[in-house]
Amino acid sequence: MAAFIKMNELSQEEVDEILEIIHKLFHFDFKHYSSASIRRRVDRLMRIWGCSTFTDLKFALTNGMYSQQHVLNEITVNTTEMFRDPHVFYSVVENVFPYLKTHPLLKIWHAGCSTGEEVYSMAILLKESGLLKRSILYGTDINTEALKIAEKGVYSLNSMKTHSAAYRKAGGTGSLSNYLTVNYGNVCMDSALKKNMVFSQHDLINGASFGGVQVIICRNVFIYLKKEVQDLVLEKFVNNLEPRGFLILGNKESIDFSPAKNMLEVVSKEDRIFRKKRE
Repeated sequence: MAAFIKMNELSQEEVDEILEIIHKLFHFDFKHYSSASIRRRVDRLMRIWGCSTFTDLKFALTNGMYSQQHVLNEITVNTTEMFRDPHVFYSVVENVFPYLKTHPLLKIWHAGCSTGEEVYSMAILLKESGLLKRSILYGTDINTEALKIAEKGVYSLNSMKTHSAAYRKAGGTGSLSNYLTVNYGNVCMDSALKKNMVFSQHDLINGASFGGVQVIICRNVFIYLKKEVQDLVLEKFVNNLEPRGFLILGNKESIDFSPAKNMLEVVSKEDRIFRKKRE
């Protein structure tokens, strides 16, 4: 029934007040998200909760009608899949892995990893290139429920045909079925892949930094942030990369108008792969 309720459009001041309430209640700060993006998420809250006015939405939040995790699930965007944009993974294997082979220990940070499919995708390609044993893959996200899924590594079987095709396009040399077990309509990722993974909650904007990282993957997260915040996060990423380390962004994201552009060189413009310049 909620989908048919006519909603009154919120003013920017009302959206800002909702974000302030969420911040006070749950300590999550979404004021750094772009106005258009966060408005879509607040509108989504109103629809699924059946709120037709600002007052209704404010009442639902302040009276504890919904849990912290439920609010977080609806505000954040958790969209990912295995070997998403396989040409990007293929480019990583061709352009990044040769450099990684010169290092005895590798630290790879998937920032905003959501439910972890891309982390497992990278682990599979690292294994096939003989690099997984010396790698630590850090998967971070603000959403702890998404991270629990990532840690378990259990996904729906229905999507595996698509993933298998993407795996081959990404340069996979074996069979995706070698890395998973089918169980009651789900697939469980190989435990050998999980041994090299560390998943933890992390606020991309205000969270602590990682040091000495060879590769940072943060795809299709920046598009939800305000421009000035994008610049701050990009600078943080570059500072966390070791000299000559790699940064991989999403296909709709760019460094063209960021101060970070002066610290990075282009490896593949099409695949949004950049490399930290020599200091």
